[in-house]
Amino acid sequence: MTLRPISLLLLLALAGCGAEQSSAPAAPPVERAAAKPASSKQMPALTVETFQGGTFNLADHRGKWVVVNFWATWCAPCLKEIPDFNAFAKSRPDVQFIGLAYEEIERADMEAFLKDHPIDYPFAILDVYNPPADFDTPRGLPMTVLVAPDGKVAKTFLGPVTSADLAAAIDGGASAVQ
Repeated sequence: MTLRPISLLLLLALAGCGAEQSSAPAAPPVERAAAKPASSKQMPALTVETFQGGTFNLADHRGKWVVVNFWATWCAPCLKEIPDFNAFAKSRPDVQFIGLAYEEIERADMEAFLKDHPIDYPFAILDVYNPPADFDTPRGLPMTVLVAPDGKVAKTFLGPVTSADLAAAIDGGASAVQ
């Protein structure tokens, strides 16, 4: 069980509330396993099987900007982003895209959708009941997360975003971290 900082503070405050000292013996020290670097929403991990048949691992793209775009086939603003993202992805070798289709859709239905809306960058269909743990669950679509070359989240866009918005954030170093 992992305690959140607020839970830990509450636990410490409650521990200090008891005025009487306990005569119970102290618990034996707990042996801790070696700490592994944990992923977090600040430096997220993401590994998904792509619709195209490969595996996308965010960690494999360190050194590049990565655009993580949550979208759906029924989302009109998402559909407007696709051609713009296709062009931007082709024009910027320093940027990697991964689309995350946030909907329940059968493969055949997605294949039919792609005939009218081709996507030139890798994407995966997410289980809406089990979204990636290191990313905020979308409160609306589209939602785009810009991950910097060091693997940290640089900016999150809720709502439609253009390649000009992405270029400004990337070329400006995404100084407005959100």
